Amino acid sequence: MQLNLIATSVMGLEALAARELKELGLDPRNSESLAGRTRFVGTERDLVRANLHLRTAGKVLIELAEFDLGDDFEVLFDAVDSVAWEDWMPRDAAVTVEARSVRSTITSVPALQRAVKKGIAGRLCRAYRLDRLDETGPAYSVELSVYKDRACLTLNSTGRGLHRRGYRLLNAAAPLRETLAAALVDLSVWNGDRPLLDPFCGSGTILIEAAMKARRIAPGLSREFDAEAWPVFPASIWEDARREARARILPSIPERLRGVDIDPEALKYARYHARRAGVENDVDFELGDFLQVADPRPYGCVITNPPYGERLGEKESLRPLYESIPAVLSRFPTWSHYVYTAWNDFETVIGQEATRRRKIYNGRIECTYFQFLGPKPPRGRAAAEPAENGTAEPIAEVSAAGNPPTETDAAETPIRAPAEPKAVFAGLDDYAGYQEEQFRRCLANRARHLRNYPKRGITCYRLYERDFPEVPLVIDIYEGEYLHIAEFDRPDGRTPGVHRLWLDRMTAAAAETLGIAPENVFLKRRARQKGTSQYEKLGEQGRFITAREGGLSFRCNMTDYLDTGLFLDHRLMRGMVRDQAAGKRFLNLFCYTGSFTCYAADGGAASSVSVDLSPRYLEWAEANLEMNGLAGEHRFIRADVMKFLANPDLYGVTEPFDLCVCDPPTFSNSKSTESDWDVRRRHAELLRLLAGLIVPGGAVYFSSNFRHFKLDEESLADLYQIREISRRTVPEEFRNKHIHKSWRMIRCASRNAGN
Repeated sequence: MQLNLIATSVMGLEALAARELKELGLDPRNSESLAGRTRFVGTERDLVRANLHLRTAGKVLIELAEFDLGDDFEVLFDAVDSVAWEDWMPRDAAVTVEARSVRSTITSVPALQRAVKKGIAGRLCRAYRLDRLDETGPAYSVELSVYKDRACLTLNSTGRGLHRRGYRLLNAAAPLRETLAAALVDLSVWNGDRPLLDPFCGSGTILIEAAMKARRIAPGLSREFDAEAWPVFPASIWEDARREARARILPSIPERLRGVDIDPEALKYARYHARRAGVENDVDFELGDFLQVADPRPYGCVITNPPYGERLGEKESLRPLYESIPAVLSRFPTWSHYVYTAWNDFETVIGQEATRRRKIYNGRIECTYFQFLGPKPPRGRAAAEPAENGTAEPIAEVSAAGNPPTETDAAETPIRAPAEPKAVFAGLDDYAGYQEEQFRRCLANRARHLRNYPKRGITCYRLYERDFPEVPLVIDIYEGEYLHIAEFDRPDGRTPGVHRLWLDRMTAAAAETLGIAPENVFLKRRARQKGTSQYEKLGEQGRFITAREGGLSFRCNMTDYLDTGLFLDHRLMRGMVRDQAAGKRFLNLFCYTGSFTCYAADGGAASSVSVDLSPRYLEWAEANLEMNGLAGEHRFIRADVMKFLANPDLYGVTEPFDLCVCDPPTFSNSKSTESDWDVRRRHAELLRLLAGLIVPGGAVYFSSNFRHFKLDEESLADLYQIREISRRTVPEEFRNKHIHKSWRMIRCASRNAGN
């Protein structure tokens, strides 16, 4: 009996389903109007073989009727009633109906389902002379698909989708469907005789599907199908097809596949699934970090599905990982690479264009399969690669720019030496070695020049500040054991991947030159603030150390913020405050982590008030004060500084201060404030309000690290005697003498404060 059959698939993967049907000796037909469906004609045996062998298809459907529906349910009833359901279903058939309607007049899916079920029941009751259906027998799933008012009525021979291979019983986070994983393998140049690596393997689906394909293990061999229970399909057909499929299985594959993941629980699932799929001896699963992945074997393929990060915050936390991908994959100079991700701006993030790309949905998530073709193995090493149309022929695709990809043939004759293969992701050139050498030399000289600092009690200081211009890093050393490295944005012509390699190399060189353990090196990327940008929190690792300065101790967070909690460029100004604090009432505005407050308290301040809007910073400041055992009358007030200055009595502050430090940020915004803070526009307003809280003759130390800051001295002349002291407050080891600007302001006896 000839059957009109349909293999369903994810939209965009119809060509893969068609390729598989051709390999089964069938003649598939695709059309643009049948997105996600591939039609073919076959016998009962062909239907059974399709269910057993299709790797990328979703279901195998039997087409029973096709008709124009329009808006008339009578047409639907007549079409359903005209199908000889009794030829397919016994009297006790358990019938379910699924329907979908796309861009059609009738949009009510429940109404369509009820109409089809009613029509089938009526026909079967008449055929078997029943009053009602018993529905205790084998399952039959009927599907009605309506697209642009054209209806197709089908019978689902598969039952649960073909992705249900039967080997995956445990699910790790965000697993790929087996059919999608198989499609990713089919869309690559991997054909079983090359190494294959998935560095984000999770529960192992991509590698298991690849191993099953290479071993010719039919994906449906270990599962059951709805049609197996149908009387119209004799059990012998299924038995013969399974016997034939088992006879085709190969005992092993030439190259063991390799999966790496950082999650031990996911790897436990992967090994379990591989064992159930019968490929446990074909795949090695290893616990490891992507950043450390390497493989010495040549001409392999990386096929991987890295984590997406569905929420915005999660996605941004993954950006460093994505930026590192080219650097890691540059260790595989002869390999081809395939990355399936929801980061559709992936090429922008890594700074490199893919050879080709294909949009493939993962459920409802829009994803893209980025394909980077590497060098082709020399002749004689490997068989011809499978092209997308299913024929074995060399890859000859065209890049997005219209140029041939880099998968090139080797030399034409044995006498000529093979051309040097061109890697997809370039590594560092020889000039990076020169830069490293000069950087090491400069760093060693700086360390030698400042070797007496610890003897002077200075254990946290600026060690290197772009001294060798071609390595524009800023390096602070803490307690002789920790490096805090900041990289400033500067065009260098490198792709993000190559730059990551370069940065890793320079960071490692710094640690080795200075004898610092790699785990004690902390790298931050500091972009120049523009417009209304501000520095945000980087993470939640919470790696704290204790830093000593001026006989005091401070908690420093080396991981979570661009700064550590102790501004090293204010070391000298903190000393000035301590020298003048004895018996004074001290005010610290924008107090941050309270280092100035600690110095003032240590200098004998009678009392202090520290103001900041951040509860986290205030807790940090209190912890610093407590760490140093500085008892006394010290208050910490959570408030917007401008609101505090306008109405200090609302916060219980009624007496003026003798000494004040004000080191405001360049820019900040918060939901807790009515307006944004901009030091250029609002510093004069702040200082006029502050004058009302300073006793005549009292001192205010004002500072700003905004590069283009200019103090509005003219508008403040009636309130303060102003003297710039920047040269006295920037420590000598700082190469950038303009890292901040500072002023000492003495309060005049004016009565215009606050106006």
